Amino acid sequence: MINKRLLIRNLLSHHDENSFYDKKRQLNLHSKEGKAKFLKHVCALSNSNPKNNSFLVVGIEDEDNLIVGTDFYDDSKIQNLVNAFLDDPPAIQYENVPFPDLPQDKVVGLVTIRPQKGISHFKKSIYTITPGTYFSRMGSNSIPDMPPQANNNQQIVESIEKISRNNLNHVLDSVLSFVNLTHKDMKSDYHVFKEYFVVCWAGKPRKIRDKVFYSRVDIELINEQIKLFYSTFDAVTIDYNKDEFIITEYIRLGLKDATTYYPFERLVLHFYENGSYTMKNKMLFEPPKYNPTLLRHIYQSNLLLINKLRQNQKLSESDQRDLTQLPQTMMICYLNNFESAKAELIRAKELLKAVENETVYNSFKEVMRILRKVKYEVNEE
Repeated sequence: MINKRLLIRNLLSHHDENSFYDKKRQLNLHSKEGKAKFLKHVCALSNSNPKNNSFLVVGIEDEDNLIVGTDFYDDSKIQNLVNAFLDDPPAIQYENVPFPDLPQDKVVGLVTIRPQKGISHFKKSIYTITPGTYFSRMGSNSIPDMPPQANNNQQIVESIEKISRNNLNHVLDSVLSFVNLTHKDMKSDYHVFKEYFVVCWAGKPRKIRDKVFYSRVDIELINEQIKLFYSTFDAVTIDYNKDEFIITEYIRLGLKDATTYYPFERLVLHFYENGSYTMKNKMLFEPPKYNPTLLRHIYQSNLLLINKLRQNQKLSESDQRDLTQLPQTMMICYLNNFESAKAELIRAKELLKAVENETVYNSFKEVMRILRKVKYEVNEE
């Protein structure tokens, strides 16, 4: 089993960007431009590597290879984006890889693009890319409509993956670090599946009726050094048996103080005797419905509040309270057919980021994560 942290270190240490590997400071999948850039690189790496994995590493400063990290990204539907815009789409996997020197809420994103024989090309337009366009790698660049060159990357990539495989020392060190250092202030635990796979988790437990919910949750599959789940907001239940580890995520939604926990998504890891495992997500969320008149009032009030931020007006105490709820109430409006609410919230991103109270921007990021999963609007974008 490949240790993804070692894989990233080996890519950074031994290779500059090339025909099988690219690195980025961050991805921006909120905008058409950001999605187009991501899809371009996936298309190019796939076409130039029909016989081996290729990689896109996110959270790296381009010039000096400094590991700066990026936000945890757990969109299980990122494959849908690739499938929606590319013919002959490659299979891709996005994984969140923790590094010891990064803040707890930062990871390095690893996109693995699996080999495939077909030539990937765009089947519909996005941003400035037109239908029929395909990309290939020339050195560290993704070039449009250049016939893919035969490459000799297979042996190189296989050797990098081989030296990145786990050993017992890595696994034990990682478990001890997770329990005794990273989460020494919280309840933490681990479980071994099939005498091989180690899952560690930490969080603050709270019993509500007959269920134990965890907040500030961090869950890692130690063998591969990947974060399975990370959130400072959500309520999560954790269950396991001899074959499966089950994460059920709930989100707390409501207006004012009338809030309820809604089942959001379930992730099931199934471990097999042959040393393999699968991860399957199932969306559980049914958005709550509210009175349209009430929501119209809230929506208009939110727009006025955003305009106050835009004009640098002083906010009252009431405005400050409403601001902490603004991302969530805009999401509720959007899920209740106020279609412009999502676009208005995205437009306000930099304004919310500049607010002194960090809770506001953290709430924005959490809301965007939820909306990305609930309504992945690739057909519109």
